[in-house]
Amino acid sequence: MTYPTSELERILEPEVMDTTEEADGYAAMDHTGSGGAFVDRLIELGAEGYALDIGTGPGTIPLLACERIANLRIMAVDLSPKMLAHAERLRQGSPHKDRIKFQLADAKGLPFEDRSFDVVFSNTILHHIPDPTHMLIEAARLLRPGGTLLIRDLYRPRTKDELDELVALHAAQDTPYNRELFRASLHAALSVEELAMVAESAFLEDADIVIDTDGHVSLQRAAE
Repeated sequence: MTYPTSELERILEPEVMDTTEEADGYAAMDHTGSGGAFVDRLIELGAEGYALDIGTGPGTIPLLACERIANLRIMAVDLSPKMLAHAERLRQGSPHKDRIKFQLADAKGLPFEDRSFDVVFSNTILHHIPDPTHMLIEAARLLRPGGTLLIRDLYRPRTKDELDELVALHAAQDTPYNRELFRASLHAALSVEELAMVAESAFLEDADIVIDTDGHVSLQRAAE
C-alpha cells in the first residue's frame, strides 16, 4: 500500500513537556472533542479489561474512557511530573478514580511485565519521541495476544502550505502560544509513510493504519 509522504523536514520538539508553561498551556486546551473521538475508536475496537495509556499528558482520555467503558481499568504513564500533577487533580474529582492510576514512566522503557495489558493505547505522543520505534516495541511487548491496540498521532503534512492551512483551520481561536505549539507538533510528526516503516520495525506490521482526519492517523488492531 502507498502512504502519503512529506517534503517537509521533521523538526523535533522537546521530548518531555514539563515546563509550567508547556504543561499548563496543553492542559488548558479543550481535549473533549478529540478525546471523545479517541474513546469512540477504542469502543469500536473492543477495548475492555486492563489498559495502558502511554503518554497520558493531563489525563483526559482515561477519565473519558472510564466514563463510557464500564469494565475498563487504566494504568496511565507519562514522563512529565507537571503533566501528571494535572492528571491527578482530574482523577481526584472523578467518580471513576479508583479505576485509574497514574505513574511516572518513560514510554521507551516501561516498568511492566510482558503481555500485562488487554489494551494498549496512546494519543499524540509519537511526535515527541526522536525514534518512536522504541515506544512501539514497548507497546507490542506489553499487549497480550488478541488485545486491543490504538496508537493515534498527528502526521506531517506534505507541504508548508498544507501545514499553514491546518494551523489556520484548527488553531485560529487558540492563543498565539498554542498555535505555535500546534505548528511545531505538525512539523515534528511522522509522515504516514514513516509511521508504516516504524510499525514494521516494531513488529506491528499486522496493525492497520487508518487516516482519521486531515491531521491525525491511527495504528490500530481490534480485539480478537
